[in-house]
Amino acid sequence: MTDKLPRPGGGDDDGSAGTSMERLLREAMNARASMVTAHDLRPAAPPKGRIRRLRPVYLTTAPILALAASLAIGVLAFHGDPVAKQDVPPPPAASITTSPSPTASPSPTATPTPTDTPTDTGTPTDTGTPTGDAETDAPLADVTPSSASTATGAPTGPGTPYTFRGVKFKVPAGWRAVPGPTASSLCVLAFGAPQSAQGADCEPYGALLTVYTSSDEANQSGSWPSVTASSSESGWAKQPSCPVWGNPHALGPNDALKTSVPTSTRDIVAGRPAYKSLWQVSCNDKESFTAQMWRFPQDQVYLTTAGLKSEHQAAVVSILDTLDLSGYKTPSLAPNGNDIGIALDGLGAGQQVPANGTPVTFSVTYQNTGQTSYASVQPLLYTESYAGSPPSGETEPMNAGKLERLDGDHWTPFPVSPGGGMDYATVGKAAAFPLAPGQSRTVKFRLTLDGTNGAGVMPVTAQAVLPYDGTSPLTVIGRNSIPVRVVK
Repeated sequence: MTDKLPRPGGGDDDGSAGTSMERLLREAMNARASMVTAHDLRPAAPPKGRIRRLRPVYLTTAPILALAASLAIGVLAFHGDPVAKQDVPPPPAASITTSPSPTASPSPTATPTPTDTPTDTGTPTDTGTPTGDAETDAPLADVTPSSASTATGAPTGPGTPYTFRGVKFKVPAGWRAVPGPTASSLCVLAFGAPQSAQGADCEPYGALLTVYTSSDEANQSGSWPSVTASSSESGWAKQPSCPVWGNPHALGPNDALKTSVPTSTRDIVAGRPAYKSLWQVSCNDKESFTAQMWRFPQDQVYLTTAGLKSEHQAAVVSILDTLDLSGYKTPSLAPNGNDIGIALDGLGAGQQVPANGTPVTFSVTYQNTGQTSYASVQPLLYTESYAGSPPSGETEPMNAGKLERLDGDHWTPFPVSPGGGMDYATVGKAAAFPLAPGQSRTVKFRLTLDGTNGAGVMPVTAQAVLPYDGTSPLTVIGRNSIPVRVVK
């Protein structure tokens, strides 16, 4: 078949002759084809990481084929009108404008960028890893879960309000309250305690809150905790067991409890003086633990721990910080022991009292809240020994300074501290007054501490007693103690 419109110069489509448009088309196709190398046609090497998939080669050549098709259409459209003569050199192929080719895919050996590697940010901290501490190494097969936790696994969030026998506090987040081993106690089990733990397992897995509401409970022989046990070197040894976290057990043939002398401190909690005793106890050469007792003697309220992990100490302190004893009725440890209510005005819990000879004046109001009419009520006031008490020759340190009572128009001095004796209780007979039910009487006092006293928390205690002459037992019918902070 012959062309109706022969090409100038003869030749065919495969030759070097042809129209100017055909030459341009061939040059364009040759230029595009030269961009495809043997490397692009090799199979990709196995991936060594998370890299982007290589684009197939046909994606690179597809624009070339599309361009060729479009140019062919142009040749068909303008085939009858030659636009260039054979003797006119064709323009260079680079003069033809084409769409940019796709960017070459990265080599299979390229190193992935950091974003190509997944990052795990939700892995929880493993709190069961041994730390090297004998108290905390025991593994727990049953751990209380927590949906919200800090980096150390400790739960966060506000505590849950709880009331036990009129004593209010907040259960720390992640902890749970269960009945204690006795009717007078409540166990607050720690975060991380076995889920099967109950009140009998409060040592070592929780903090035990004990609230005595009667003299029978408080005075029960051998009861734990107690005021007498708190100051005894063998105080904790009343508990014949070895409450080590993860391995609590009864004393075995290879165990022998060794208890340190208790370390005693004092602070202000819920507006009351709180006394703390701490023992370091060993069961054997490999197992040891710490026992603690906070006590509020005038209220007969105690908080104790034994064997609890040190990481739980902040939560225990939070229980103390949230204690509210305002709605709790202090038990009467003796007949008519709470008949006289006592309030201090001008001397508040935590108030600073300078140890520089500056007097602090305040008043104490005694009110008969009982049903018994008293012909004579003797007011007593004294300061208790504390960490800053100066040394003295007494069995109990005596604070240095003056304590005075306003009798009529003059100030009557009396001992600042008991000092282990009863002399302080014999000087108030002259100030005794009758007090019928509902009646009250206010007495003014003045306290002056000198510079030999150190800083610390010092309780100022007021008592209402029956007249005391030193021969009969002291009968207390009312008591209140306010902790103040002695400052230098």
